[in-house]
Parts: sequence; C-alpha cells; structure tokens
Amino acid sequence: MPLDPTKHQDWEIAEAAEATMKPIKQIGDECGLTDEELLLHGHYVAKVDFKKVLDRLKDKPDGKYINVTAITPTPLGEGKSTSSMGLVEGMGKRGLNVGAAIRQPSGGPTMNIKGSAAGGGLAQCIPLTPFSLGLTGDINAIMNSHNLAMVAVTSRMQHERNYNDEQVKRLSGMRRLNIDPTRVEFGWIIDFCAQALRNILIGLGGRMDGFTMQSKFGIAVSSEIMAILAVATDLKDMRERMGKIVLAYDRQGKPVTTADLEVDGAMTAWMVEALNPNLMQSLEGQPVFVHAGPFANIAIGQSSIIADRVGLKLFDYHITESGFGADIGFEKFWNLKCRFSGLKPNAAVVVATIRALKCHGGAPIPVPGKPMPEEYSGENVGWVEKGCQNLVHHIKTVKKAGINPVVCINAFYTDTDNEIKAVRRLSEAAGARVALSRHWEKGGDGALEFADAVKDACDEPNEFKLLYELEVPLRKRIEMIAKEVYGADGVDYSAEANAAAERMEKDPVISKLGTCMVKTHLSLTDNPSLKGVPTGWRLFVRDILTYGGAGFVVPVAGAISLMPGTSSNPAYRRVDVDVETGKVKGLF
Repeated sequence: MPLDPTKHQDWEIAEAAEATMKPIKQIGDECGLTDEELLLHGHYVAKVDFKKVLDRLKDKPDGKYINVTAITPTPLGEGKSTSSMGLVEGMGKRGLNVGAAIRQPSGGPTMNIKGSAAGGGLAQCIPLTPFSLGLTGDINAIMNSHNLAMVAVTSRMQHERNYNDEQVKRLSGMRRLNIDPTRVEFGWIIDFCAQALRNILIGLGGRMDGFTMQSKFGIAVSSEIMAILAVATDLKDMRERMGKIVLAYDRQGKPVTTADLEVDGAMTAWMVEALNPNLMQSLEGQPVFVHAGPFANIAIGQSSIIADRVGLKLFDYHITESGFGADIGFEKFWNLKCRFSGLKPNAAVVVATIRALKCHGGAPIPVPGKPMPEEYSGENVGWVEKGCQNLVHHIKTVKKAGINPVVCINAFYTDTDNEIKAVRRLSEAAGARVALSRHWEKGGDGALEFADAVKDACDEPNEFKLLYELEVPLRKRIEMIAKEVYGADGVDYSAEANAAAERMEKDPVISKLGTCMVKTHLSLTDNPSLKGVPTGWRLFVRDILTYGGAGFVVPVAGAISLMPGTSSNPAYRRVDVDVETGKVKGLF
C-alpha cells in the first residue's frame, strides 16, 4: 500500500513506491519499444532512440494530444506536474493506453524553494532522486554546449586584441570579427539560482588572461540551447539551429553567430545524446517521458517536440505539460510549440487549486518557506468566487485557441464542498468541462472523473487556430499577446526595446521569427504583486533579445531576470544522504 500523503512527505512516498516500481525494460516493453530503441541508464531510467521509433511507426496514426496548463499560480505552484501524473494514473486506471511528457527539473528550484517538479503525493514521477539530480546528463550537456560558445567568443576577442589582422588570419585562418565588447548578448550559464552571478567582470589579470569586460550568468534552463532542445525535430534540425545562434554584434552592428566562430559543430556534438528523450514512470507504473526543461516565465516552457512526437505514436492519449499559467506556458505551447511541430491538440486542462483561487480573491499571498497564512485554513466561498475571475480569464484564453478546455480542480483534503461547488458553477458558466480530482491524495483512483472529462473533451472536434501569423509585425504581435492573453490595455517600450523592435521589423529573417515573451508567472501583468484579473494597466517591455537558433525573438517585460535568486530558506538545507544506504532524502 502507498504511504498516506497527509502524513508523509513526497520523498518518503516516492522512496516507498520505488521499492516495487517496474524495471524500465518492462515499461519499454509495455510501450511497444524494441530492445534497440531502449537505451538503458541503469534499471529504472532509459533514453529512447527517437529516430528509430519514428521511422518504425511513421505510418501509424497519432494518438490524442492533451496539454496541461493552469491558472496564475501562487509562489507555491499550482500542481500541473502533479495533475499531469494524476491524469496519466487516472486514464491508466480506466485501462487506456496513455503516457506523458514533462520537463526535466532544474537544479535551481530543486535546491531553492519550488522543488523538483516531479509531482506530489500519490501522483509523482519516479525514481525521484535521478529525476531531481541531473537524470541522464542533458542539462550538463546544455551547459557545456552553451559555455563552449562563450569560450569561443571571449578567446577570439582576446586574440584579436593581441594580434593584427594578418596575424589573426595566419593563426586562426579566420577573418577579424571586431566584436563589440558592449554588445556580447550571450552570457554564461549554471544550473543554480545564483544572483551573485547576474552581473560579473571577466578577464581580470594580464593580456593572456582573457578580454576584460562585463559579462553575466543565466540559469541553465534559460539557455537558447535548452530552447533548441525543446523545439528541434531531429539532429539535422538541431545542427542547423546551432549555427544561427547570435552571440554578439560587431562594431558595425552586424550579428556574430556561432557559425562565424566555427563553434556550432562542436556545440552540437555535446548535444547528440541529449536529443533522445528520457523514459521514466508514474507512481502507478505508466510511462512518462522527461525531456527538456525550459521555464515558461523566462523561456519557452515546454517539454520537447521530439518527446511529444514519440508519445503520440506510442500512446492513444499523450499528455504534455506547459509551464506556469495559461498566459505564458499555454500561450507558448499554442503559438510556438504547435507552430514549430505542426501538431494540433485535442484538449487542454486548466489546473486550479482552492488555495490559489483564494489568493486571487483577496487572501494574503503565501510566502515560500513560511507557514501558510491562517486565513487559508477555513472556508471562504467569497474569496474563491472572486478568485475564479482569474480562472475564467484562462478558460477564455484556451478557447481563443479553439481548444476544448477542462478545468481540473486539484483538490486537497482541506477544501470544502461549498468552495468546490463555486468553482464548478463558475467554470461551467464560462463554457468549460469541470472535473474534481483527488489524485494527490488517492492517485489514479482519485482521478477517474478527471480522466473521463479529458477523454470526452478529446472526442469532440475543435477548431485549433494560432493567435498570429509570422507576417504580422513584431510590435503588433506583442500587442496582440498583451491584450488578448494578458488583458493589458496596450504596450509601452523602453527606448532600447523600441529601437530593437524597429531594427528587427526591418530584418527579413528576424522579422519572421516567433515571439517568446518573458514575464512574471505570478500575475497576468508584469507586476508579480497584482493578483486576480487586473484592469487599466499596460505591459512594459524593457528589452528584446534574439534567439535566432531557437527561432524566436524574446521581449522581456517588467523587472524579471534570467537568473533567479536563492531564497533565505532554500531546500538544500533539508537535503541529505543516508551514509549507510546512499539514499538521498529531503527532495520534494
């Protein structure tokens, strides 16, 4: 019997379940994978040779495609990964051929305040320790590939400073690039929340110690290489994208790419194995792909297109999760991932908790690492009803994409019947199916209503459509997203962002790239403290970046940073190892 989640922590539940989990070879056999397609990494984790699978099953029709998104979350999260695992388990209990794709967690939140995103309670992806601590090395490959590009940039700048044109050509066989040290767009990456590295000086010392200049670090999941892993369709596509990454600009304002530095091939070499999705399992033994891990607030926020393509061939129902709320994670699934993949979803789930609805309705905002405010312990239907304005806003966003929405009330044992009835009534009035799910507490048995609602939504036809075409000018696209998805009155730009937008709109290549917004996940606005559905506000875009390899431009709204900070009460304080057994404890 599984442990009771009301009495035990997630890592304890996962550890108990891992004692009886299926060997990954059995999971592969049940998926219909051949021995050649399953690349074992121990007994319980494997990579899957996606090319062999897709070649073998190229004529097999795709299964149903289901996206899991959410309302605007509290700082504690909304339970999308938990609900994705719960849906897999519930559909499995119904005897359906089902699998999922979720993102690989970053070491930043795992060792900070958010946890490893394996799910929770009786709806988790296991084994928890490898899932949380590097898995098969994909993020390490991304860091090496990304940082190699910075090695190429900085060493080239040093050598061009130290030698004349003739010497540069003789020594390297390359022309002088004249990189502008104030316009090196790329930075370094590390997979932790390290605010001390947001702004740094490098190259201190003598002439042989590098080029002295300002530089920066971002978190690994914000890397353009991570975005490329999420959107690449095969190795050839990845190799082409690697050469289009803009690292810097020269003194005449022309872009300097990885291809200019002839580093794109070596960068791709680091990523060959990472292109294969990782296969794990739910707490109840259903297959789960774990592949790519970009955040949705500072990146594209999706698991990989490759994992989805494989899942749609193997399963009758394939579930894919997008980061944070529908304003950012789902919007990027809708207008970027589906555009790049050509895949069309059959249904979308909007996850909501009573806790978050109360937050949007006027309750004190929870603070990670501190006890929940006492106001959340009692029934308050008024707060829930007011908070449902945020839920209805996200339902409307999903419907604008032409997708059938299903509201999943991600229930906890502290929720009351009256609060749940209020959510059901207001969601149905907004045109959504509603399912109460107790997967956190009861696993698949608690997710049967949820599974049935999603299956019914998949059986209905929809009219999926993108929000914008790439011919629409960049600033018009940003305005469409701000107004139609966020609810803003309009968009304002810093002088730098406006100049960048003008330049990009005139570029025949950049002007046709997609639009990947960077914005706080804690509000529909660019101000994380504004909850519910704020009105009378304008989105402020302070910068616009170019991710030429990933295939989109990145407008940066508000004060958000590509390098999060570690809190005063981080999770690493509670992680340890049993020195007798070697088992890791304290992960969540």
